[in-house]
Amino acid sequence: MFSALADPTRRAVVQALSQGPATVSQLAAPFAMALPSFTQHLGVLEEAGLITSRRQGRARLCALNGPALRNAEDWLAAHRRQWEARLDRLEAHLQTLTPASPEEGPEG
Repeated sequence: MFSALADPTRRAVVQALSQGPATVSQLAAPFAMALPSFTQHLGVLEEAGLITSRRQGRARLCALNGPALRNAEDWLAAHRRQWEARLDRLEAHLQTLTPASPEEGPEG
């Protein structure tokens, strides 16, 4: 899933779909690339489970897959809490190593 989001074009597509479903043509419009290249990006996102697509008449309509994105968000939140706790412990340790104020020196 995260490898699918590593590409800036795919992140932009996810961002665009956060506003609501869109057709492939609507999604491709802001990008200066051939439609087959763009649809490969959509394929990667769909294979990763981040988006869904369905035919609507002659167009293909894409939408975000909310549950998959919530799983990614939960994973990131858990890791963020873990790193914040580690950084808090590092900060507390560093404060024990440095003087409380610049006035404190060897002569005190």
